[in-house]
Amino acid sequence: MSNSSSITQFLLLAFTDTRELQLLHFWLFLGIYLAALLGNGLIITTIACDQHLHTPMYFFLLNLALLDLGSISTTVSKSMANSLLDARAISYVGCAAQMFLFLFFISAEYFLLTIMSYDRYIAICKPLHYGTLLGSRACVHMAAAAWASGFLNALLHTANTFSLPLCKGNALDQFFCEIPQILKFSCLDTYLREFGLILVSACLVFTCFVFIVVSYVHILRAVLRIPSEQGRHKAFSTCLPHLAVVSLFVSTIFFAHLKPPSISSPSLVLAMSFLYSVVPPAVNPLLYSMKNQEVKDALWKLMAGFLSKAIICPCSAHHL
Repeated sequence: MSNSSSITQFLLLAFTDTRELQLLHFWLFLGIYLAALLGNGLIITTIACDQHLHTPMYFFLLNLALLDLGSISTTVSKSMANSLLDARAISYVGCAAQMFLFLFFISAEYFLLTIMSYDRYIAICKPLHYGTLLGSRACVHMAAAAWASGFLNALLHTANTFSLPLCKGNALDQFFCEIPQILKFSCLDTYLREFGLILVSACLVFTCFVFIVVSYVHILRAVLRIPSEQGRHKAFSTCLPHLAVVSLFVSTIFFAHLKPPSISSPSLVLAMSFLYSVVPPAVNPLLYSMKNQEVKDALWKLMAGFLSKAIICPCSAHHL
């Protein structure tokens, strides 16, 4: 990833120049970050500890929580540090690493959401084949494919972007490093290599999107054919959290990158990037826990177990 330019660091876009508001931004992001850590950490711990949740759907949900933790840690931690230290700089290598990690986590998450829609399709439309098509080995292979695809996508884009000579400044209009912000500094007038990669990625993203939509069309038709209202409600309750997560993820990213240039402004860029990079990882645990009775029951069971141990241990120590 060599670069002939003299740029050694980039300047990230600050949310504000006022010191008091910088500290407010730090505490706000810290609260969101801790909420995301707590929510996703509880999801991971609950699924790992509860034998009833050792099913394909919850295995994929555990992977989703891991990816959410990775993506929010990549962007928010640096932004918080800059606000606390009243700084804007990120090193050249740090920017490349941040771009790679964010692309890796966000790409893998999108591929995983596609796999999760397939899981819901098989569970509702082909329930008799669920155990055969989604055995433990198949689930591990599909999850590994999502992670590997995200890694490859991030590696290709990051290496290609940072192989371009950069000489047109170093001030980003974004609070973290992403491809369009780096490309505008290129000394070259054309970005054919990166445009080709973006085109391939766009086709892949569109294919996954179509797959998700088609899966849910079949799911909806199958659910509407269920005779009992209770059966329809149970089927919908297993799909609604995933559908809500997909809608939030896709809509925020699409709007952030496909909005008309005429309505673009630094404040709008910050708002849109916040929506797709920070909000989904923090909100996803709520979406899954609020609409899924099995997760709620397992969470209460886990918390009750921790509380009982916390109460018993001091009492035992006191008697000793």
